Amino acid sequence: MDKTLISEPVPIPKDKPILLIVDPNDIDYIWEDVEPLIDIALSYSNGELLSQDVRKMVMTEQQTLWVGLKDGDIFCAGTTEIVTYPRKKLLRVITFATKNGHDYEYWKSFEEVIEGFAIRRECSALEAWTRKGLAKKLDWDHEYSVITKDIKDKWQ
Repeated sequence: MDKTLISEPVPIPKDKPILLIVDPNDIDYIWEDVEPLIDIALSYSNGELLSQDVRKMVMTEQQTLWVGLKDGDIFCAGTTEIVTYPRKKLLRVITFATKNGHDYEYWKSFEEVIEGFAIRRECSALEAWTRKGLAKKLDWDHEYSVITKDIKDKWQ
């Protein structure tokens, strides 16, 4: 299948990493590079989503797909979604992973891009459900813990 980029090309600097939003119309062009990264991030979840679910949510604009480029290659990817509560609107990071499992030092420069995206959509905060170690590494406030209890087997 010939893949043609639908959105307008953007000049990509070769000397520094950059974070870009992928237009939902361009998912087919990039998905084979991104899906393994989404799968890495989802491997830490409790089975709420599979990468094909994330793809559908990005295609229907329920989530936003971000890719990090370094030296012209994708080295990280993630997804976000806007969550609207009665008194607060926030941008939730759903997935984020790097190819080598490191490179989180680039998060700080990317964080400003994501914050700008959130502010332009009238969000007042960023949120991510992470393990404690990542929360500490990112230097975010640890507001609360999400705990789970699997009850499916008990009630079948």
